[in-house]
Amino acid sequence: MKDLKAKDLREKSVPELEEMVRQQRANLHKARRDLVFRQTSDTASIKVMRHNIARLLTIINEKKRGGAQ
Repeated sequence: MKDLKAKDLREKSVPELEEMVRQQRANLHKARRDLVFRQTSDTASIKVMRHNIARLLTIINEKKRGGAQ
């Protein structure tokens, strides 16, 4: 799981970002489930996914408020 860059995300539209949030949340759910059932041991990817979701939500809120830089 790679880290999403805020600079690249700011170029996208709000609907695109919201779709990315849905995908990231689905991936996070799957990763947590895999961790519980011991199908993976990669706990670092869960942290990256959580940070990506937070980054996406922050940029969506900036765009909705009109404060995009």
